Amino acid sequence: MKAIYVNPFTDFGFKKIFGEEASKPLLIDFLNSLLPQRNQIKSLSFKNTEQLGQTSFDRKAIYDIYCENENGEKFIVELQKAKQDYFKERTIYYSTFPIREQAEKGEWNYNLKAVYCIGILDFTFKDYQNDADVNNVVHEIKLKNQEGKTFYEKLTYIYLEMPNFTKTEKELETRLDKWLYFIKHLEDFQRIPEIFKNEVVFVTAFEKAEIAHYKPDEMTNYENSLKVYRDLKNVIDSAENKGIAKGERNAALKMAKVLKSKGISVDIIIETSGLSKEEIEKL
Repeated sequence: MKAIYVNPFTDFGFKKIFGEEASKPLLIDFLNSLLPQRNQIKSLSFKNTEQLGQTSFDRKAIYDIYCENENGEKFIVELQKAKQDYFKERTIYYSTFPIREQAEKGEWNYNLKAVYCIGILDFTFKDYQNDADVNNVVHEIKLKNQEGKTFYEKLTYIYLEMPNFTKTEKELETRLDKWLYFIKHLEDFQRIPEIFKNEVVFVTAFEKAEIAHYKPDEMTNYENSLKVYRDLKNVIDSAENKGIAKGERNAALKMAKVLKSKGISVDIIIETSGLSKEEIEKL
């Protein structure tokens, strides 16, 4: 019997697989596939994402998952469906929240725990200074000096450009390869591929992703989330096909207008388009 799996690029699908209490082993395994051996995670606790923002404006477009490991190191994980204006700046801005929340009252020596910001991107940056980076899937960024030496070890940005991941099942070599293959092709699978059948973590991931297991309210939430994703995708594809030269702002405005006409909430439009509430209300 053929199975139907959730689209992991929807908000519901991503959080169902990685953002629930029962999903902790999956999230740990995924994060460990990105981290060096010396930084492997043993346990995680989820933190309230609303703690990231200090104001109501801050909380309009927060990350999907915010968690902390057994050593107090912070991990922010976001699935980003479309490139927005100033996306890199936005990432850096939100990375300051888990840094600032570590401040202690009274005397404090400023010894910070590490912060990792991980973005799973359903697009490519296309703005590299070095052409050699264009086809890379994984981009790890740290603060470095003019000689290329790491200045600060405790702040790491990891971007995964999913369109650049083109490996087939037979070409998968690393644990990260398997996770990227799983994320990119999950919705297209009709059964668990052979390479995953003996992997407990991946079997569990497929079970959580199988739509037949969902309750009616979960199905409603997923269908709404899938509708938002498809509307966003259609608008972006249309904008690209028409060759809008002035970039993402025009595409974002058009996307927001379509989403608004379909009754999508303002908060969701803000999150997906990067526009302000005032700009959306004028549409």
